[in-house]
Amino acid sequence: MKQAQWHLHPLRVRYEETDRMGVVFHANYATWFEIGRTELVRSCGFPYADIEKNGLLLPVVELNCRFAAPARYDDEVIVCTRIAAFSPSQIQFQSQARKISGPLQLPEGGFTSVRSEDELPGELLVSGGTKHVWINSDWKPVRLQRTIPELYDVLKTLSSEEEAG
Repeated sequence: MKQAQWHLHPLRVRYEETDRMGVVFHANYATWFEIGRTELVRSCGFPYADIEKNGLLLPVVELNCRFAAPARYDDEVIVCTRIAAFSPSQIQFQSQARKISGPLQLPEGGFTSVRSEDELPGELLVSGGTKHVWINSDWKPVRLQRTIPELYDVLKTLSSEEEAG
């Protein structure tokens, strides 16, 4: 199985994202994962707003997070996202939030040639991912390659698996 490229997106922890203990409140990582996958798809030329204008929705049907270390106010974080599994009806994203120190030169478009998790920059804070299904505005399942074939082709190229479930 080939390994998909990681897409990198920088964030800085905002005060409002922290809890009374001074660390990022756990639910914010789900938001960061959303930012990561949104920016991955946007960097491919398909903003979510345009996908929705084409009548497609992509609800989360599964979310998982594993916490390794806390992030704190004003930390610089990089959200790393890649397509872990892909089929005409579903997509799964693998995500990590990593603390970085100092400036990080991001590749143009956000995609890095890094294929291994061990090569990602910074200290691992959280790892996990999301699973989604493609549906129409009536909440009925659809097959992406029939609705937006250009997006299907791009995501298939970026995925770590040629076909999944």
